[in-house]
Amino acid sequence: HLQFVESGGGWVKPGGSLRLSCAVSGFTLDDYAIGWFRQAPGKEREGVSCFSVYTGKTYYADSVKGRFTISRDNAKNTVYLQMNSLKPEDTAVYYCAGYRGPMCVMTPDYWGQGTQVTVSS
Repeated sequence: HLQFVESGGGWVKPGGSLRLSCAVSGFTLDDYAIGWFRQAPGKEREGVSCFSVYTGKTYYADSVKGRFTISRDNAKNTVYLQMNSLKPEDTAVYYCAGYRGPMCVMTPDYWGQGTQVTVSS
């Protein structure tokens, strides 16, 4: 049974940090790309970060480079998104997303239910 379950969202002040987790079942992190997307109110969903099994590299949106870090624990089949120096514009629902292949292509094939991140003073 394929499942992506996010956790770790919440409210934080600007400059603060949060770590999101995505527990994955029915999906092998060793074989498939996985990433994080977000959707702010009134905006389209956008890619935040992705780990490509094909290249072994991680990718980040320009808006989060240097502040966010994607990582994974294959033993726990869990992916993380460490978010530092958070800004109000990072406020969004964050989604874990999986791909059927090893590359971070445009549109993921699988989605989690999302977790809300709110950054405000």
